[in-house]
Amino acid sequence: MVCAWRIAEERHIDMKLSGLDLLGLAPSPTGGEAANPLLQLVPFLLIFVVFYFIVFAPMRKKQKRHSEMLTELKNGDRVVTNGGICGTVVGLTDQKIQLRIADGVKIDVLRSAVADRLPNEG
Repeated sequence: MVCAWRIAEERHIDMKLSGLDLLGLAPSPTGGEAANPLLQLVPFLLIFVVFYFIVFAPMRKKQKRHSEMLTELKNGDRVVTNGGICGTVVGLTDQKIQLRIADGVKIDVLRSAVADRLPNEG
């Protein structure tokens, strides 16, 4: 009986080793060629391309629309500033915009401080 137990134990050890081989934990065979360094860069390039189309391209589009909106501003447009102040454009210069925020209250803000154009009331 001892002999049968020993045989079963050896089979169990062999099964464990074959399981390790299946998991890829066995050492790689010797004599293989090294991977091409250019092929190792392909995943990084793919990640960069995907990142570009997900992040940078939409950000550039948004900046372009914003700069076009700033150049198209005219008297009577309702705008909101980055600080959250809503007003109507009553004066324009190259760098500054004069906003009427209440009856008789006008403030000067930089063009770059305008966040968005609001729909006109009425």
